[in-house]
Amino acid sequence: QVQLVESGGGLVQAGGSLRLSCAASGRAFDSYFISWFRQAPGKEREFVAVIDWSGQNLLYSDSVKGRFTISRDNAKYTVYLKMNSLKPEDTAVYYCAAKTGLLLYQDASAYGYWGQGTQVTVSS
Repeated sequence: QVQLVESGGGLVQAGGSLRLSCAASGRAFDSYFISWFRQAPGKEREFVAVIDWSGQNLLYSDSVKGRFTISRDNAKYTVYLKMNSLKPEDTAVYYCAAKTGLLLYQDASAYGYWGQGTQVTVSS
């Protein structure tokens, strides 16, 4: 079992950057795939990025590819999401989530562990 806590959200102007952190506690953190999802008001939760236990295998949604970077530090039990060139449409609550295995990695219902979320607001 793993517990997740996000931080680092805030208000930023379009074109700016933020780095989100997902701090984990619990057992066997390095055996989990960790993903970032986001949810804007009135919309479904959307997959953003996923990283495997080694930190070498990364996948991104098309909407953030080239602008966002996911990384992890297993020694610190933390996963990061560096967001550059932010756009107003990136405004959402960002969540990190954990699962074992990569199957259905874009499907929020496939994840058993979630953080509480952190708000990111990008002004135009």
